[in-house]
Amino acid sequence: MRFKHALMAALCCLVTLPAWAAFDPEAALRASQAVVGQTVPDFTLIDRAGRPVRLSSYRGKPLLVSFIYTGCFQVCPTTTRALQTALKAAQDGLGDNRFNVVSIGFNQPADSPQALKSFAAQNGINYANWEFLSPHSAIVADLTRSFGFSYVATPAGFDHVLQATLVDAQGRIYRQIYGDSYSGEKLGEPLKQLITGAPIADEVSIAAILDRVRILCTVYDPVTGEYRVNNGLFLEIAGFMTFLISLAWFFVLEWRTRRKRSFSGG
Repeated sequence: MRFKHALMAALCCLVTLPAWAAFDPEAALRASQAVVGQTVPDFTLIDRAGRPVRLSSYRGKPLLVSFIYTGCFQVCPTTTRALQTALKAAQDGLGDNRFNVVSIGFNQPADSPQALKSFAAQNGINYANWEFLSPHSAIVADLTRSFGFSYVATPAGFDHVLQATLVDAQGRIYRQIYGDSYSGEKLGEPLKQLITGAPIADEVSIAAILDRVRILCTVYDPVTGEYRVNNGLFLEIAGFMTFLISLAWFFVLEWRTRRKRSFSGG
């Protein structure tokens, strides 16, 4: 029975592997840019205390939105902490209570209010203007599409665009901010533009963005500051398949041995 469960687990991983290769970074970035200028629908989500929160309640100030999943132990926590550092610098320069931030858990039902509460606590996020919200499973597809956020499930978790979406005070998507780190300039300048009414800088081309964006939510190396494919997963699968082949060969040899004995005895 244990062998059967292990075999099924390996086959499930192998069946999921095509989704890994199916993720199209350029298409994801085009979808991300396509929503710029559009008004975000008034979705209702749940905060960490279990209370319903309408996105329209954030209108009146700029809003920064990031998508995370709490089962990610490397990339999402790292980018969340980088966002925290950049937001502190932005607050120091622009003042407190000039904008709001929400992080949305898109992996439902795993990203429950309690899971998001634990995620925020583990990463030291304790800002009055930063909330973690949990959507109902039924609205996740429409919600992520409205923000131009693309993701696909993989054996290692999810591949997704690393982006933070800046929404203006009227609820329109103003800018997509890409990458695994957030400098004061990258985040502070567009916020300053919204708050002070400064001229809007032209966005660069999709090709230029593609050079900067990290797509794979796999393994983050804090020493090099780079992402790499989680080869360990494929090694585990290869090792398991080697085990299956060895086990099958053992049974074949055992069957041959017993067969010879039966003939000898006859």
